[in-house]
Amino acid sequence: MIKDRIVIIDGNSLINRAFYALPPLTTKEGKHTNAIYGFLTMLIRVLEDYKPEYISVTFDKKKPTFRHVEYDQYKAGRKKMPMELSEQMEPLKDVLDILNIHRLELDGFEADDLIGTVAKESEGLGMEVLIVTGDKDALQLASDKIKVLITKKGISSLEIYDESRIKEEYELIPNQLIDLKGLMGDKSDNIPGVPGVGEKTALKLIREFGSIENLINNIDKVDGVKLREKIENNMAQAVLSKRLGTIVTQVPIELNIDELKRGSSDIHRVTKTFSEYEFTSLLNKVSLFATKKDEELVQEKNSLSLLIDNREDIDILVNKILENKKMSILSITEENNVIKDKILAIAISLTAEEQFFIDLRNKSDEESEYIFAGLKEVLENDEIKIISHDIKKEIIHFSKHNIHLSGVAFDIMVAEYLLDPSRSSYGLKELAAKYFGENLMDEEELLGKGKSKTKIVELASEDFKEYLCKQVNTILLLQSYIEHNLKDMEMESLYYNVELPLIEVLASMELVGIKVDKQMLLDFQEEYNKSLFMLTDEIYKLAGEQFNINSPKQLGEILFNKLGLPVIKKTKTGYSTNVEVLEKLYDQHEIIGKILEYRQINKVKTTYVDGLLNIINPVTNRVHSNFNQTVTATGRISSTEPNLQNIPVRLEMGRRLRKVFVAEGNNQLIDADYSQIELRVLAHISGDNNLIEAFRLNQDIHTRTASEIFNVPIEDVTSSMRSDAKAVNFGIVYGISDFGLSENLNISRQKAKQYIDNYLERYEYVKKYMNDSIEMAKNNGYVVTILNRRRYLPEVQSKNFNIRSFGERVAMNSPIQGSAADIIKIAMINVYRKLKEQNLKSKLILQVHDELIVESPIEEVEKASAILKESMEEAVKLDVELKVDLSIAQNWYDAK
Repeated sequence: MIKDRIVIIDGNSLINRAFYALPPLTTKEGKHTNAIYGFLTMLIRVLEDYKPEYISVTFDKKKPTFRHVEYDQYKAGRKKMPMELSEQMEPLKDVLDILNIHRLELDGFEADDLIGTVAKESEGLGMEVLIVTGDKDALQLASDKIKVLITKKGISSLEIYDESRIKEEYELIPNQLIDLKGLMGDKSDNIPGVPGVGEKTALKLIREFGSIENLINNIDKVDGVKLREKIENNMAQAVLSKRLGTIVTQVPIELNIDELKRGSSDIHRVTKTFSEYEFTSLLNKVSLFATKKDEELVQEKNSLSLLIDNREDIDILVNKILENKKMSILSITEENNVIKDKILAIAISLTAEEQFFIDLRNKSDEESEYIFAGLKEVLENDEIKIISHDIKKEIIHFSKHNIHLSGVAFDIMVAEYLLDPSRSSYGLKELAAKYFGENLMDEEELLGKGKSKTKIVELASEDFKEYLCKQVNTILLLQSYIEHNLKDMEMESLYYNVELPLIEVLASMELVGIKVDKQMLLDFQEEYNKSLFMLTDEIYKLAGEQFNINSPKQLGEILFNKLGLPVIKKTKTGYSTNVEVLEKLYDQHEIIGKILEYRQINKVKTTYVDGLLNIINPVTNRVHSNFNQTVTATGRISSTEPNLQNIPVRLEMGRRLRKVFVAEGNNQLIDADYSQIELRVLAHISGDNNLIEAFRLNQDIHTRTASEIFNVPIEDVTSSMRSDAKAVNFGIVYGISDFGLSENLNISRQKAKQYIDNYLERYEYVKKYMNDSIEMAKNNGYVVTILNRRRYLPEVQSKNFNIRSFGERVAMNSPIQGSAADIIKIAMINVYRKLKEQNLKSKLILQVHDELIVESPIEEVEKASAILKESMEEAVKLDVELKVDLSIAQNWYDAK
């Protein structure tokens, strides 16, 4: 009868497999982590699938083993371990120690020998043994109680071998695999075997003779003179090879099986470790390492929350807040819809020991009114410091109850974004893990997902209370840690003067929204449907058959198999039919132009026309885009639902879309666009006198650049030269290569290189800036903007040329693009404040790239225009003036 199950993991094999199976991963400091991540992924899978009571991970030691002593060419010629993998070995062992997982290594022996010894010892104790490895050498250990799990498809699956599987596949018993290896050798370990004997012959011989020794004793029975000679000439080598390939199962170690029992790990330390390595996707797995004690501790912490349920409770809470002068707050709605949803619950934390929960789901209108009246007293009090996570949502949620949050003091999500702008998520779960090593429940864990998802309105009050109070308390505790890091990184000014006040601006923009002409959208929809219908018919005629134009596979079949067009690029699934490929085929067949036009119209229609129609607020006839402050690594603001940043304005049909964005009634849209802000920032940061002079003389920068790189007088610059120079100017800002410029301009790489060289020769301080930026990224791991915004760039240390080149381009571009982002944010804050201070009805409603739009009543247009222009041009002081192009119209299209 099997008592317990033990898993023995071949540490070296698994980390090697993980390293080569996964793409390069690094932390923001540049530490390589792909091998550790892959190893932990497989470890967690094994723990979940097999639930072992005992576990051990074995590793090789660097010192020679007994095999090297016996055969000095053992493993000779094997490639040295890559540095990117080598540097992950010790950190992996540290992580295993934190997980409290037993590991084993011993001088003079390999991991295989330790696996063999532990496996046989455990088998003798009546345990079920599972060996996890990528090395089939371990198959010789298989028995009725020992199974070998071989990693397949990198590390994504395991193939199970037991004694019966080996007999079926090899027609041998497990220990005969040693004889098989002795005959055929092993190139990876440099085990010689018998030269000229491959797997097929070796299998035949061992099946016939049973072992190498019996084969040698019966050499005269071997068929074939040449084969017999090979074996006779290499008998000693065959025996040696068998010895080298035999896993030792009696390594002299004192093994106490109880030491391998899965122990108690510190869940907070585990969570913090996963977070430090940026293994966000593994955070929901830390419960595998939790102990009962940990779970009780979490429940004990949550039990401190108090329910606010009546008027007396509200009055007590308000007085406590007024006395404390500081609070963290979280509200929650059904769908987090900024326009429609009402607040369902509120949690407030005053100290680490005091959390308060207000459940509004079953409150009468009168009760709710009293609660919000009490909260209004404190939330609109400038002396009360309000802290939250994504406080923009709180501003929007409470505005629907006529409450304006006055004392906004800290947003941990936005602050953490400044500290680490490349993260994919700034959720409370991830932040709690990073700073406290705590596995905080998130909303998906609370409510479930898919068909079994619980609606918030149906959630048990006690569960809701514990969840939200834990969240709001975490916010309060996180503030001091994050604030300290902001100070250490010298980003306090950027945070408190730019990012924090910007939150209120973005909230206002979301609430106001922008009016959309619905009828015009419907007209566009009808027009585009007709165009698509006609294009579809034309494409079918040119193809000679009907097919799914939106299917790359079917389109590839038509273009390359039926029409015989030259294949430009292949993918794993067939022919590539992306835009770059189609543009290269443009002159080859009339169908290509039609397909490109079809795609353009279809994208604009489905993404923008249909998309906008679906999100127009039926009450306001406006769209209320979400403006995201923590998405882009450069510091730029992004928008979603709709994404107003990505309207394809290079196409006339994309530009026409701007006609649907209109001013309300007799209002006007005032559009202000920075003129060449990134080139002006480049002139300032680089200190290049030639570039600065061009701007100070108010010259057309592209014409001047054309004059410089083509070595002609300014008056002789042609429109073609100016166009090429414009591509060079903006290409330089983005660290463009000669290849990239040659593709953009459709010229040779040699000519593109000459353009770039001429530019950098003339603007030598721009060249110095580019080199200095790369050097700073390599030395510090990051680059900074003029306001000290950081962009971490571990890519610049990569051994991979393409990844390193990407990092270097970003190092050159980020200070420029990030500084432009800083500048427009300051401008937005100033515009918003001045409009408010002067009690104007004009509102800032939109920011797209370097452009701001204010909606203004006709009588305020002149005053609002002056505010907009002044706020943008005086946002910061640079060595060159900031210039703004301003226009006024009833719709966005005409305002451009």
